[in-house]
Amino acid sequence: MAGIDDEILRGAEEDAQEVEYIMNYLPQEVKEKFCEDDIYYCIDVILDYFMSANPDSEGYYDIDLDELTDIVVGKAKQEKIGDWSHDDVFFIVQAELDYNEQLEDEQ
Repeated sequence: MAGIDDEILRGAEEDAQEVEYIMNYLPQEVKEKFCEDDIYYCIDVILDYFMSANPDSEGYYDIDLDELTDIVVGKAKQEKIGDWSHDDVFFIVQAELDYNEQLEDEQ
């Protein structure tokens, strides 16, 4: 059982590092509008987007950042999580993609 617990803990630590990265990426005036739970929510919606998208033959995704941002904004509003502006969430989407790109470059 310790293996599963360790794996869950490691995943939580990685998620916390990702949220910290995104919070540090955001301009101060945007950062003040979001709490960590909001960032976790945005990450989950972005992940759902990628889970339902189809990569090209080389494994790459054609990402329309505005469309993805609109999806996050719309879903948050629909689920009464937040009523955020497109411009503010766009920073989060960019930060999330930047974070994951850095992880890929490290591998």
